[in-house]
Amino acid sequence: MSTSFNEQFDLHGTWRREFALRLKLLAEWMKDHELLDAAVEERLRRLEIQVRADKVMVAFVAEFSRGKSELINAIFFAGYGRRIMPASAGRTTMCPTEMGYDVDVPPCLRLLPIETRLQPQALMEWRMVPEKWTRIDLDVHDPKQLAAALEKVAETRRVTQDDAKALGFWQNENPQDNPMVDAQGLVEVPKWRHALINIAHPLLKQGLVILDTPGLNAIGAEPELTVSLIPQAHAVVFILGADTGVTKSDMAIWREHLVDDEADTSTRLVVLNKIDTLWDALSTPAQIQAQIERQKLSTAEILGIPAQQVIPVSAQKGLVAKVTHDPELLAQSCLSTLEDVLGRGIMDQRQKILGSAVASGIADLRGETGRVINIRRRDLTEQMMELRGLKGKNSAVIKNMRSRISQEQAEFDLGGAKIHAVRSVHLKLLREVFSILGPTTLKQEMAQLMVALHQKGIKLGVKKAYGDTFTRLRENLQRVQTLGTEIQSMLAATFRQLNTEHGFSLQAPMEPPMDRFLHDLDQVERSHLQYLGIGNTFRLAQTEFADRLVRALSNRLRLIHETALGDIELWSKSAAAQLDAQLRERRRNFGRRLEAIDRIQQAAGGLDDRISEIQAQGATLNQLDAKLSELTTYLMTAIDRVRPAVVVSLETV
Repeated sequence: MSTSFNEQFDLHGTWRREFALRLKLLAEWMKDHELLDAAVEERLRRLEIQVRADKVMVAFVAEFSRGKSELINAIFFAGYGRRIMPASAGRTTMCPTEMGYDVDVPPCLRLLPIETRLQPQALMEWRMVPEKWTRIDLDVHDPKQLAAALEKVAETRRVTQDDAKALGFWQNENPQDNPMVDAQGLVEVPKWRHALINIAHPLLKQGLVILDTPGLNAIGAEPELTVSLIPQAHAVVFILGADTGVTKSDMAIWREHLVDDEADTSTRLVVLNKIDTLWDALSTPAQIQAQIERQKLSTAEILGIPAQQVIPVSAQKGLVAKVTHDPELLAQSCLSTLEDVLGRGIMDQRQKILGSAVASGIADLRGETGRVINIRRRDLTEQMMELRGLKGKNSAVIKNMRSRISQEQAEFDLGGAKIHAVRSVHLKLLREVFSILGPTTLKQEMAQLMVALHQKGIKLGVKKAYGDTFTRLRENLQRVQTLGTEIQSMLAATFRQLNTEHGFSLQAPMEPPMDRFLHDLDQVERSHLQYLGIGNTFRLAQTEFADRLVRALSNRLRLIHETALGDIELWSKSAAAQLDAQLRERRRNFGRRLEAIDRIQQAAGGLDDRISEIQAQGATLNQLDAKLSELTTYLMTAIDRVRPAVVVSLETV
């Protein structure tokens, strides 16, 4: 029996929670044994946040009347025993709707008035101003109240053609895409620009985010939806009608918003909905199935994707089957097949991406902590050799030994100036990196782009303006990579010198590669250039629309820069923490050596006692190393398991 999307996601959520708990317990164990320096603590904190806060966004995209909302009801909300999302005939989703869960926000529906489109702020900025949204509290235990409240997303209002044009729903240049004009000369537009639904649905609580989008005209009028939200979705479900096949407007959405020449279509699932309209009492089941299969193959060929990515379903019959517990009707609806493909496709991909990131973080964590243990082990070995060399020696020799250790300590302390100088250069180069990727530089780039878009007339040179902007942004990342290499080379040379002079085991970490951020830039540029080439030339002539587009771009670029800076900051901390840890351990070692000599001078049996203590400390260190290896190995192997079955003890060694 196939595992449904809900079950797959539930397993993924269980894995994430248990894994995050293990990371937290590991951090506490390391802190108890003084193995938690600043870099290791930061790495553990980021890993825990990454695992706990991992979100999976599934975007449902379709032209009007394709059964999109009904499909969402069937997959996610059948447990309520009724429709939750409005799914009556005609247009039901008039504004983009995001469903998710934030524990700090009560269950509610928040609606952003459509008039905010007349202002330049991007959607991301409006999210930071909750008082500008209309809020309706939700009772998640009352399906009737919940469904009634969510009908608000379908609300419309009638405005003049001029107002519709200002809001982005009317273009004189493309009359075929304009809404109908009524007898009073008014046109219907959505009442709301965006909707946010916060409910404690089991799947939403585990990190699922559902994006329900309206039809072509509404998508094109909201740049942030096209260039930010849909491209960042982990999976896009594109819904077509089995009775109509791929229509002209369906094809426009597919080409203009969902795929480009370089896009990976493996995350695009096409649902051929309403196959029940092909169920004909005058045809045999085999004939009906053959007709569905032909439509499926034709759809795959037209869209240029593998046939296995086209799933024929009946969302309406699937919902009825789930509510009435009718397994035969559920099988006929083929809804379980879609859920299985969704579950395997999305969850496998998210598990793989998250697992890869976590595995890399744990490997680095193990290496950094292992070095601290090795330093302690080496210092104990040196102390042991030193103390054994004192056996049978008189007090004068022991006194000379103490004097020599004090001299070594003084010489070591004098070397601090050199380390301080290296840190000064390191910080200077880092400040340059933070300046390149900081908010001021990005604001300047966006201001320059805005000036280009505000030039008079139709923006025939808009693609060049975007191209120049992205060229400079790429050059900035490449400059950061060069600076990172320069910092790494300087640290490596300094660390080699310190290793030679003081017997350290410092290893300069490799600078974080900027490749993935360059790839992200390429992806953002493609989505924007694709958007600019779909008949939005006339929209760009409107200053307000161009401003919204640039603000949407700015928000996405800021996220890329902040993530890159986070990686650089962690890399820098790792290098500094290594040095701090070994300096700290060396100073402790001097103190322990002097303390041992003093004890030996004061008591005849002090030498043997100290040697026994060092042997015991060595055994404890070996146990610590073994436990660290056990804990990190468990975490690495648990990455490949959806539901961890092995419990590793975190008892104090």
